[in-house]
Amino acid sequence: MNYLGVGISPGNVPVYHGTNPMVIEKRVSIAELLLRCLICVLSVLTAILVGNDSQVKEIFSIQKKARFTDMKALVFLVVANGVAAAYSLVQVVRCVVSMVKGSVLVNKPLAWTIFSGDQAMAYLNVAAVGAAAQSAVFAKLGQTELQWMKICNMYGKFCNQVGEGISMAVLASVCMVLLSGISAFTLFRLCGVKKAKGNSGW
Repeated sequence: MNYLGVGISPGNVPVYHGTNPMVIEKRVSIAELLLRCLICVLSVLTAILVGNDSQVKEIFSIQKKARFTDMKALVFLVVANGVAAAYSLVQVVRCVVSMVKGSVLVNKPLAWTIFSGDQAMAYLNVAAVGAAAQSAVFAKLGQTELQWMKICNMYGKFCNQVGEGISMAVLASVCMVLLSGISAFTLFRLCGVKKAKGNSGW
């Protein structure tokens, strides 16, 4: 018996039959495309906010200009987000082409490549955010034991803009972690389909 997509198994346990695998794949592809677009935008904003940040301060009649290049962690953050933006843009084009052609499913080698790339981008950007956040804390609070000054007391505008960039990078990193889960789901589901087809041949 089947009513509203719910069947009754011989053990009188309701079994749901209404989910179409292609519908799931399409929804996953749309979620992937949206996340990749969001990552691309957030990564570009991070690179622009941090990369264009500077402030000139006059200290004892000497002008000192603060730039993101003065902190290696910020350089790492800008480079990592630039790479992430370029990678995401390429993947967005791939997703759009696949959806236009109607080929939602990808082959196994391509799925492995996407999974590996997404994992690498996630690890790279999480590491960059961690390093930048640590440097930002030192700049904000200083370190009395090492006689490090509170740089943000002198370069307030510079620190505020860096903080905005790091916030964007944190959001981008969260999206990358979610995207890594989606690419893992796609890969393992594809492997499961291949395995099921192989077993059905016996």
